Amino acid sequence: MPHVDIKCFPRDLNEEEKAALATDITEVIIRHLQSKESSVSVALNEIEPGEWQSVWDAEIAPQMTRLIKKPGYSM
Repeated sequence: MPHVDIKCFPRDLNEEEKAALATDITEVIIRHLQSKESSVSVALNEIEPGEWQSVWDAEIAPQMTRLIKKPGYSM
């Protein structure tokens, strides 16, 4: 704990780029939440653009009042 679950359109990231992303996110979590590095987990889930509506419907729209950063788009 904490766990960060990133959902995004497919990117052509190699393993080194994914590791760098996870390191950067981990550093931010440690700085802001005072977590231990060993407690942080990060997932990268690439979602095809045609499937994004399901992410919006299940995870974004129902949580809109709780989001600390809201998207600048709507569906």
